[in-house]
Amino acid sequence: MNKVAELIKSIASSLVDKPEEVEIHEVTGDTTTVYELKVAQEDLGKIIGKQGKTAKAMRILLGAAAAKDKRRAVLEIVEQ
Repeated sequence: MNKVAELIKSIASSLVDKPEEVEIHEVTGDTTTVYELKVAQEDLGKIIGKQGKTAKAMRILLGAAAAKDKRRAVLEIVEQ
């Protein structure tokens, strides 16, 4: 797992009630990496946040971290 994935997993784990169920999978393309974040069903609201603000903040951090490597990154929050 690379540093960007570890960053997202660390942030997500600190927000949820069941950090042991946080999973992140990377799908890497030529210039874009998609990070699929899975959390427990009852923690989904905590990750998305009110009006999606938490998810948006995580996406901004992810984009900034990926831009450092001249790559594009996408965060998908997947229901289990």
